[in-house]
Amino acid sequence: MSRGAGAAIRVSLETGTRLSFASALDWPGWSRSGRGDEAAVEVLRAYAPRYSPVARGAGLEPPDPTQIEVVERLPGSGTTDFGVPGVIGPLDGEPLTAPEAARLVRLLESCWELFDRVVADAPASLRKGPRGGGRDRDAVVDHVVGAEVEAYARKLGIRLPRPAWDDLAARAVERDAIAAVLRAAGGAPPSEPSGKGWPARYAARRIGWHVLDHAWEIEDKS
Repeated sequence: MSRGAGAAIRVSLETGTRLSFASALDWPGWSRSGRGDEAAVEVLRAYAPRYSPVARGAGLEPPDPTQIEVVERLPGSGTTDFGVPGVIGPLDGEPLTAPEAARLVRLLESCWELFDRVVADAPASLRKGPRGGGRDRDAVVDHVVGAEVEAYARKLGIRLPRPAWDDLAARAVERDAIAAVLRAAGGAPPSEPSGKGWPARYAARRIGWHVLDHAWEIEDKS
């Protein structure tokens, strides 16, 4: 099946009681929420220009947001309503060919690269909410690093010590380990979703979403 820029953008909808998530299944990181299914799809479409640098960074033409096609509808959970795309659907269990796995890894690596550029360009102090809430830049980075090492990587069978947020060498080791597991999923029998592990497709989109969500947060508050 074609996953090129002119192909239909396969979207999975995750519907909670308060929020819905629309996730582009073949474009890791392009996943947005809204108050209802239609709103989530519209927000996803609106974020296409912000996702374009990720696609280009992976050597791909940006996806066409007019080609969005909802191909899966899933009941959400408390995680959905908390603001996280937390439901693993049947399409996440599709087998990956080696080229498909390599493509997902390139896109995830491009998400990381965009995050690093945003962090490098951002001030240390970010704008706060009306009540003074919110994290500054370094705290956001620390949160992203911690989530990847202590939660996401472990869902892929990777156990590493949590690095300091500014330890670029240790962060590169963690990212390389995640990329290696996802790349190795190409051509392998798909794993069954469970509470202990994530299938590669879901891992790529969940990790990419978290990275971009906070990259865009930093951009918006700089």
